[in-house]
Amino acid sequence: MPSLKDLKNRIGSVKNTRKITKAMQMVAAAKLRRAQEAAEAARPYAERMNAVMAGLASSVGTSDSAPRLLAGTGKSQVHMLVVMTAERGLCGGFNSTIVRLARAKAQELMAAGKTVKILTVGKKGREQLKRDLSEHFVGHVDLSDVKRMGYGNAQGIARDVLARFEAGEFDVATLFFNRFQSVISQIPTAQQIIPAKFEGAATTALYDYEPSEEAILADLLPRGVATQIFTALLENGASEQGARMSAMDNATRNAGDMINRLTIQYNRSRQAAITKELIEIISGAEAL
Repeated sequence: MPSLKDLKNRIGSVKNTRKITKAMQMVAAAKLRRAQEAAEAARPYAERMNAVMAGLASSVGTSDSAPRLLAGTGKSQVHMLVVMTAERGLCGGFNSTIVRLARAKAQELMAAGKTVKILTVGKKGREQLKRDLSEHFVGHVDLSDVKRMGYGNAQGIARDVLARFEAGEFDVATLFFNRFQSVISQIPTAQQIIPAKFEGAATTALYDYEPSEEAILADLLPRGVATQIFTALLENGASEQGARMSAMDNATRNAGDMINRLTIQYNRSRQAAITKELIEIISGAEAL
């Protein structure tokens, strides 16, 4: 049974931990507000750009003049998985859900005889995937020094991915990230970016394009890849802060419960020690 001193030290340690988790919860709440606003502000632009490119793609179809980013290489043997996670932990299951989805996809592809290559963004995902998929790593993007995510960060990742595609390193590229829904809900998402795959209906407006649809698509598609990556980074940022806020709130509550239990145990042990001393004093007095 622990001594009174041990219990007192344990209570003090848990109280200090509770102060830290409470502070982290408040910091995450402040960051979440900005990250959520940025993610929600980016959605209309990404959706509208997606609709415009979907309309252009439907006009171009599968013609021989269609850009390679739209038509693809004509095969799907080599797959690039771009796994986007956080640079830091203490955010609940945020990183694990993304890694679980990416790992399941990689195993599915390898079971089908496909070649898998993995580009990691964020060290937490890399740390988890290297246990069983390290031989498939082809690159890593470190964003630990980035204080506020900008479009330039997405452009750097997009240039790397596009350069690998132009060099013939892969046929299909898929993004893995968490889409922000609420503080307690983040949706693990796999989004194909190469060849371009458009979700939802295309714009119904009729336009005359100058130059041709193919030329416009050839210019828009690389920007579309960068936009999709930027949107994923913003969604990930909001999801990370929401998950961290929720995790730190739970940790603070658990620390409070533990302090209450330890305090009860301390008081009972103290009362037992006092009672024992009184019995010894009374027994000694009676012996005299």
